[in-house]
Amino acid sequence: MSLSDDQKRERIARRIAKELRDGYYVNLGIGMPTLVANYVPAGMDVILQSENGMLGVGPYPLEAEVDPDLINAGKETVTELPGTCYFSSADSFAMIRGSHVDLTVLGALQVDEKGTLANWAIPGKMLKGMGGAMDLVAGAKRVFIAMEHATRDNKPKILKKCTLPLTGVEVVDHIVTELAFIDVTPQGLVLRELAPDATLEQVQSLTEPKLNLPANGPAVMPV
Repeated sequence: MSLSDDQKRERIARRIAKELRDGYYVNLGIGMPTLVANYVPAGMDVILQSENGMLGVGPYPLEAEVDPDLINAGKETVTELPGTCYFSSADSFAMIRGSHVDLTVLGALQVDEKGTLANWAIPGKMLKGMGGAMDLVAGAKRVFIAMEHATRDNKPKILKKCTLPLTGVEVVDHIVTELAFIDVTPQGLVLRELAPDATLEQVQSLTEPKLNLPANGPAVMPV
């Protein structure tokens, strides 16, 4: 049975949350990446940063907890954790550009086999701006992409070469989709994990470049 859009997003966010570690400073991009905040493992001390000037972002609020003054960079209401601090956008970007962010999770329109990212513009469509993506891919120590594996019409989003306006060149470390966990390496894309309801043939058919396999084959992606 095929997954709903919400199930795909939840699977991707849950898998990326397993890559978090105690003491990490993490920036979650607009859209699907913000869901990662809901799946931070219990007891783990992770500090989430939002580029509009908030350090200590909590999960999405319940209806009774909504505070319209607490928003993330995507203008969504969030919660604050004990010790949360607030600062200017200039200070926030100094934190990003100074490589003080351990890990960032971003959405994508396209990623290529060398880890080049396009995620901010489609020619001919109205733009809201690039946000902090260009700074994040340049400044964060590790870059994760959270996205559905293919477009609505089943065209690959993982390409040999990006065709849309670029966000950063050779900046992505890992790609997580509802079908697979893929590492970007100097030797090419490595299929590290395969979802239990996906096949290698299916994933390769939806991926333009050839996927390399680990010595013992891909592990089963926890879902």
